[in-house]
Amino acid sequence: MAEASYFSPAKINLFLHITSKRADGYHNLQTVFQLLDFCDEISFSARQDRQINRIKGNEDIPAEDDLLIKSARALQKYSNSSLGVDISIDKKIPTGGGLGGGSSNAATVLLALNELWQLNLDQQTLADIGLTLGADVPVFVFGRSAWAQGIGEILEPMDLPQYYYLVVSINKHISTAEIFSHKALTMTPVQRKIADFSRLSDLHNDCLDAAISLQNEIKQALKHLDSTANHLHNARMTGTGCCVFVAFEKEKDALVAKKQLPEQWFGFVAQAINTSPA
Repeated sequence: MAEASYFSPAKINLFLHITSKRADGYHNLQTVFQLLDFCDEISFSARQDRQINRIKGNEDIPAEDDLLIKSARALQKYSNSSLGVDISIDKKIPTGGGLGGGSSNAATVLLALNELWQLNLDQQTLADIGLTLGADVPVFVFGRSAWAQGIGEILEPMDLPQYYYLVVSINKHISTAEIFSHKALTMTPVQRKIADFSRLSDLHNDCLDAAISLQNEIKQALKHLDSTANHLHNARMTGTGCCVFVAFEKEKDALVAKKQLPEQWFGFVAQAINTSPA
């Protein structure tokens, strides 16, 4: 019986500009996805009976809502595979914090089962399946830090500085739907080009004001990170929140800053990576 384990990485958005609202209700955006070496670990054991089971992890999420299960079923339906799988996850990435954990997990399932089930589907096909599960899934399927447009699915790989990031969760959750329907959501209608990224002086997140309106503690966390020694650039929020981050050139400075976090917050130090371990 085929078995394998894969690492499923987190991401941060180095900026997030909402450029317009689409007729289908989604929003067009521009962002840079930076992958991190902070990962969930997912284990797979192929089955011969088409059953798809979650064996361990994510117990607080109903199985039918779990992207681990939904992505496996979507791939099984697309490929008409006669095989199934038992899935276990060692979850480390905070959920609902804008770190892409669920999307990363979905992409990792697609990549893993493509191999275990010997489907031989190409990355674009897997990304197309992934897009039906979530807008951030394709970047994890392609497995590269990237400039992104559209709803996040139009990707251009980027090689970015491998800074160390202190990422902080305030242990709260905001739904994406809440953010995009909030009156405080701002927009940046000016379309940028990838060449402009290094010259952007305002690497802001258009979701920030809405997120702070819903969870004011985000503002406190950003202020705290901006007070840390030897950091690079301003502290920012990732995705639609609630996690925030700040960059450091040296790991030791990031670790010192982590020790100074208030007890009520969870933090971790991760290095930027340009290629996913999955």
